[in-house]
Amino acid sequence: MNQTIRQLLDTADLLLTDTGEPATPAATTVPAASAAATASRCRGAAFALRVALESAVADRLTSHRAPRAIREGTQRAAFLWLRGCAEAGTARRAKAVWSQLCLGCHYHQYEIGPTEDQVHAWRTEVAAIVALLTL
Repeated sequence: MNQTIRQLLDTADLLLTDTGEPATPAATTVPAASAAATASRCRGAAFALRVALESAVADRLTSHRAPRAIREGTQRAAFLWLRGCAEAGTARRAKAVWSQLCLGCHYHQYEIGPTEDQVHAWRTEVAAIVALLTL
């Protein structure tokens, strides 16, 4: 696993473990503001996880000499090409978690962002897939 991917996974961990509490005990937080901060941290962690997964896929494609158009093109093309560079199950898992992360990264006023439990599950899955892709 390269240093960039390790840093991205660590960033996601930091965002998930940050309590969002103010540094001074005298300050008060409003529950709605706390919920918004938690949603923002979870969305930020989802972004970090998505970039880590995309980096691992790009590294795998580079090591298997995928065409430049695939490596620098859309992520959809990269995940399609990944099927030829990795085991079928690993490629499916990578595409599935990437799709979920994409949904978790997008902000909509009418949707609640990803929960901490979802992001923890994604973190576990991304770490497992990155380990499989870097073998």
